[in-house]
Amino acid sequence: MISYLRNIKRAAAFLILFAFLLAAQNLPVFAEEKDEGKDMQLYAQSAVLMDAGSGRILFEKNGRQVRPMASTTKIMTCILALEKGNPDDYVTVSAKAASMPKVKLSMLPGERYRLKDLLYSLMLESHNDSAVAIAEHIGGSMEGFAAMMNEKAGELGCRDTYFVTPNGLDGTVTEESGEMKIHSTTACDLARIMAYCIMESPKREEFLDITRTDYYSFPAYQEKDGVVTEKGRVFSCQNHNAFLHMMEGALSGKTGFTGNAGYCYVGSLRQGNRTFIVALLACGWPSHKEYKWSDTKKLMQYGLSHYEIHFPGETEGAAEELPQLPVKNGAGRWIGDTCTAELTILSQKPAEEKGVLMKEGERFTVERKLAKELTAPVMPGDSAGEIRYLLDGEEYLVQFVGTAEEIPAITVRWCVSQVLRLYTV
Repeated sequence: MISYLRNIKRAAAFLILFAFLLAAQNLPVFAEEKDEGKDMQLYAQSAVLMDAGSGRILFEKNGRQVRPMASTTKIMTCILALEKGNPDDYVTVSAKAASMPKVKLSMLPGERYRLKDLLYSLMLESHNDSAVAIAEHIGGSMEGFAAMMNEKAGELGCRDTYFVTPNGLDGTVTEESGEMKIHSTTACDLARIMAYCIMESPKREEFLDITRTDYYSFPAYQEKDGVVTEKGRVFSCQNHNAFLHMMEGALSGKTGFTGNAGYCYVGSLRQGNRTFIVALLACGWPSHKEYKWSDTKKLMQYGLSHYEIHFPGETEGAAEELPQLPVKNGAGRWIGDTCTAELTILSQKPAEEKGVLMKEGERFTVERKLAKELTAPVMPGDSAGEIRYLLDGEEYLVQFVGTAEEIPAITVRWCVSQVLRLYTV
């Protein structure tokens, strides 16, 4: 009897341990980070805080770990559709688009929708069928649009991102080489894509208008005898980005969830001349939908408390006057027995304009690498060196230095002209 009771206790203890391990994926994941953020506790398994203006990563936790990103994918779908499409075009719904799983608009094959309306459906309600209809309209097919997404990601420097679907549903593809690619990104890359959407894209204002809208309604259309008319079905969309109402300056964002990816989020905030982006991947699973808001606010508050805008031009030594370089065999202005050339900054964007968010104690270092001597003939804009601004040991800005004037070479004709000038004075 005693042995029987012991076995029951052991079995009960095993079941309790098993239940605890099963639920572990839903427990908060706390991690200590470096520098001032070392005590920050986050639920997300991957997280990034980025300076949207410079692209500098201010804080990261597994920021370069490749993970699925669910419907945060749709920021790329949206910006490509804005850049490549006409918002007033009509999109015809295919059977494939209509067959997408929830969350969906429940569009019907053959129906028509304005591209602009579908972008609100995409970003406010995260409708999967709208994403496929947009992709097919812009790229000709899902595969064609995925190729466009990957090309754009490459242009933005997102080396660890691969798009398979336009809506963020899990997907894989096998390339001709036999390598299998998974629909995935990193928190760093996701933040970089959002920075492009709100800071650099020629359609950034349209992107912000859509993603900041609280409520939007639109009709379905049908075509009969070459005439497009409203069909009678009307849809309403509500923005599910709760962060827009959580902090002053909240700018834009997109949520996402799949069973594989967990809760994901990418959002932005602007206060004054500071714009921050937070990207979160694997930030809890049901029933912990609120974890992403907690992490986003914590990271945004950290950025606001610790970082201010600074400019390379403020660095000690940055304003140091450029020297005049000696010009060998030059027939120009002479200082003593040396011909010299004035220098100028050739870069289009001076150091005073390229701001970056920095915390207290951080400094730029300046490295000047200038030629010791030039050889005539010299033309305006000829290369004479560079000025490099380093932050955390990494190159942040390079200003190219060149000549500011033309200096011809000494020739026999020049020498004769100089002699004649002396005798005619």
